[in-house]
Amino acid sequence: MSTAPLTLGIEEEYQIIDPETRELTSYVQQMVNQGRIVLGSQIKAEFMQSQVEVGSHICRNIQEARQELIRLRRTITELAEQNGRVIAAASTHPFSRWDEQHISEGARYDDLAAEMKDAARRMLIFGMHVHLGFGQTPQAFELMINVLNQLRYFLPHVLALSTSSPFWHGRDTGLMSYRSLVFENMPRSGIPPHFYSWAEYDHYVQLMGKVGSLGTRKGDKTGDPTKIWWDARPHPNLGTLEIRICDICTRIEHAISLVALIQAIVAKLIKLLNQNQSWRTYRGIYIDENKWRAVRYGVNGKLVDFGIQDEVPMRFLVNELIEIVDDVVDELGTRKEIAALKTICDEGTSADRQLKVYHRAVQGGATEREALQTVVDHLVKETAEGWRK
Repeated sequence: MSTAPLTLGIEEEYQIIDPETRELTSYVQQMVNQGRIVLGSQIKAEFMQSQVEVGSHICRNIQEARQELIRLRRTITELAEQNGRVIAAASTHPFSRWDEQHISEGARYDDLAAEMKDAARRMLIFGMHVHLGFGQTPQAFELMINVLNQLRYFLPHVLALSTSSPFWHGRDTGLMSYRSLVFENMPRSGIPPHFYSWAEYDHYVQLMGKVGSLGTRKGDKTGDPTKIWWDARPHPNLGTLEIRICDICTRIEHAISLVALIQAIVAKLIKLLNQNQSWRTYRGIYIDENKWRAVRYGVNGKLVDFGIQDEVPMRFLVNELIEIVDDVVDELGTRKEIAALKTICDEGTSADRQLKVYHRAVQGGATEREALQTVVDHLVKETAEGWRK
């Protein structure tokens, strides 16, 4: 029987904002220096100095994950406020520009900017990454690849439920996840390819390392799998499957529901495998179509059900997802969190709510800048709601 502990780890990237101007502000090093006193290695700088990243401890279940996320958001927010700053959880800032940001200090970031040029410098985006524990045995790695091949189909569904980046450089982009477009400027990004075995995946990593694509410094010939930025990827150094497609959720409870859904889908795929069944795997050209629809419309659009060869409203597909994982959620202890996915459809994602705040402000006579500043205020308030209760 194939098994995996499916422990949980969550990484979130937050915006550091000046509360007066509502602009992003380069303040991460000061926050990291102070934050390490209470968070240790759980806090770190990101590529831009206006970003700060936190990572949870390994969580055995969704209840522990919720408490970790509440603790981390509370700590980061309080730390920012002590320094005259505020924190927001959204995957793009409504109006701050990438070409006005400062890159964090360090050889890793210098090399990334030198190698990737504007593809990296434009990465003023913020995400949530979910790690599922599989272990580091050969059997665990084979199971991880098997699950990843099937999980690819569900990645657009997860993205649609997480969208929080409708604005870019002061514009309503017309998209619900503009972050996704920015990130796909990077090489080795997007929906992961299908692999027939762990050996095939490992060969790819080693080959890319040999030709210098995955090194940490120019000329480095090592195969570093963290230089592969797919929407979901194996993380062999941690023994986890890392799902990276999500926009960061502004509301804590929405984030927890997404984490629970990802864990439940993977548990379901393992259960099918143990019953000598599997979810049908699809070529990337099909999954890419659904990803685009998720980027464009979020929960308000339709994805393609390639089994019936028809488009289906995302809100209907959420109910279908809940039914698909129904026989694993009690064992995982996530029935409540999975049921709450319907709330995301009913209330909209962060992107939906940002757009409502923006249009309400404009209709009330606010200038474009004032309306966008109102969106920032909304994001800051909503980011803290989950722990200020």
